Amino acid sequence: MRILFFCALFYSCILMGQEIPTRWDELVASDWEYALEKSKGTCILPIGILEKHGPGVPIGSDLIRARQWASRASQQEYAVVFPDYFYGQINEAKQQYGTFSLPSKLAMELLEATTKEIARNGFKKIIIINSHGGNPQMIRYFIQNQLENKKDYVVYFFEPDMPQDVVNQVNNLRKSPAATDQHGGEREASEIMYLRPELLKLERSISESGEDQDRLKLPNTLYTAIWWYASYPNHYAGQAAVASRDLGKIITDNMVSSLSKAIKAVKEDTITLKIQNDYFKKIKN
Repeated sequence: MRILFFCALFYSCILMGQEIPTRWDELVASDWEYALEKSKGTCILPIGILEKHGPGVPIGSDLIRARQWASRASQQEYAVVFPDYFYGQINEAKQQYGTFSLPSKLAMELLEATTKEIARNGFKKIIIINSHGGNPQMIRYFIQNQLENKKDYVVYFFEPDMPQDVVNQVNNLRKSPAATDQHGGEREASEIMYLRPELLKLERSISESGEDQDRLKLPNTLYTAIWWYASYPNHYAGQAAVASRDLGKIITDNMVSSLSKAIKAVKEDTITLKIQNDYFKKIKN
């Protein structure tokens, strides 16, 4: 009996000292329980999208950035990263090649089924990170709907902050106005230049206009779905040609730092699920 105990203890020590992958699909099944323990049951779900990013920036830029943020942050603060997920809201770009847009009902059902399946595998703390500007409203609605039915897990939505000193560094490096740099422009192109420079074709970025066409004459008090297409029919908003690696590095480093802190906070969170359970106990049937 003592021999078995010491063997188990020895194996446990070896296991605790080993490095294991952060990506879900790169883990071996025999390391699963250790990954659950090391991550404190925390899994990152990075959501990108497939869409045009102007004429010179990759269609999968959002996916590439979300994947890289998750990978780098989980190296600093261990969590398991779910594989590539590019199912979101992108109805505004269906007139462009490369866009992958699922029906809205299916997209919501798929996100619900995915988080449920992640939790079934032991990860009761799920952090959604997003890199696509058309997704936050959908994700917030999805998060709020977590209170529709009782669950034994919590879904968090990570939204990064940018300290003023980083804002100043970004502004000092910018070569185009921040207000018009909305999609496939300097910021996103700079991040890809830092992360995957071989994918860029910036010489093509001047072949289309990334300026606001200002075709919709409505007051700011009104919102309508066609607003984006009315302003940016080329699905390009900004000036990718002025991108720089230095700008991409600063933005990426800040994102990773912010995310790693959020992962740590989630791993240490023992309150949210208790309050969520308390809420469901008090629902009036």
